[in-house]
Amino acid sequence: MSNTILVGAQWGDEGKGKIIDYLTEQADIVVRAQGGANAGHTVIVGKTKYILHLIPSGILRNRTTCVIGNGVVIDPAGLVEEIDGLKQNGIDPAGRLLVSDAAHMVFPYHKALDAAREALKGRGKIGTTLRGIGPAYGDKIARSGLRMGSILNAKRFVEQLGQAVRDNNILLRSLGARPLPLKRTMDGVLKAARRLRPYVTNTVQLLHKAVAAEKRILFEGAQGTFLDIDHGTFPYVTSSNTTAGGMCTGSGIPPTMIDRVIGVAKAYTTRVGEGPMPSEDRVVGDLLHGMGREYGATTGRERRCGWFDAVTVRQSARLNGITDLALTNLDGLDTLGSIKVCVGYRLGGKPIDHQPSDLAQLARCRPVYETFPGWQTPTDKIRTWKALPPNARRYAKALAKLTGTRLSHASVGPGRSQTITL
Repeated sequence: MSNTILVGAQWGDEGKGKIIDYLTEQADIVVRAQGGANAGHTVIVGKTKYILHLIPSGILRNRTTCVIGNGVVIDPAGLVEEIDGLKQNGIDPAGRLLVSDAAHMVFPYHKALDAAREALKGRGKIGTTLRGIGPAYGDKIARSGLRMGSILNAKRFVEQLGQAVRDNNILLRSLGARPLPLKRTMDGVLKAARRLRPYVTNTVQLLHKAVAAEKRILFEGAQGTFLDIDHGTFPYVTSSNTTAGGMCTGSGIPPTMIDRVIGVAKAYTTRVGEGPMPSEDRVVGDLLHGMGREYGATTGRERRCGWFDAVTVRQSARLNGITDLALTNLDGLDTLGSIKVCVGYRLGGKPIDHQPSDLAQLARCRPVYETFPGWQTPTDKIRTWKALPPNARRYAKALAKLTGTRLSHASVGPGRSQTITL
């Protein structure tokens, strides 16, 4: 498989965890390189459903090594909870899960700050998951955060954590929020830290040795391209670089060592939270929610839905250098007689072929649609490309052509076996 980056080509929730799980059969190492517990990757193996927030989806393959890289922000208590959840399902990450000593940590005060700042914004809120991700990355940029390597020096870590809780309690009071109890907060973090010490190591050196040994490495992106702090629909974005470049800086592997970039996109469009979404359409939302689909794995919130937006995915392909397109949730459109695809925008009456950086302009963009015939046949039990209805194949191929990519996978359900390779 060589060294492959997998990224979300839309606003997240594209089904990356399922595609990653499918691809890990050919991978030796799977790496998470950005984001935190605000990600939610859902993987169904047999009758068991796994929702992973921090641990790479490759952990479900018993011969795969999983790495949480330096670009991730880690909630120690959340990571321990995730490890214990896997153990309850017969999967022990010990010896196969490695955590970067340079990854920054998310603490209870980060979550409290997240909630306090969102509350102050009122109607102008970002719509964050309230997992403390933004404040943790803020501390990283301000050079005041604590990294996972800190927990290896227990005495020093107690001092650093205590001071950090006291400092942030002052900040919480200034925002009108309740300060955190010092002892209880520290006890919870320290208990988790003791559990995590055996997992912490220098993952950059480990990955470079793996490259030299010609191991196959798969980089698992979290969120999606248009949640990228630089290239997304700012300010309605996450606090990390969710594009392919972020996989390199967040793991310590240079772009010259990457061989392939797979972009994952749904056969329609969804997003969670605030911000413009030109192809949003109530018809699509009512259909999918009526089927019990499109609820956030992390938040449980109803996702906003719309027709496939080829403008956004085409722009995503440029930003990430996407070579292959993995199309998911094709089965979600099985009942429709006709399917719209947004092939361009009109802004002020003029055609436009990209997402404007200015949010006000993007909000004024109107979709230009092309209509494709539906297939009105269940596809969830189909396992080969040729067995798909002809209109389903035409639709999937058209999306790849419109976005300037090569269709490599088509998914017709959440299970491993419901992934078709072209």
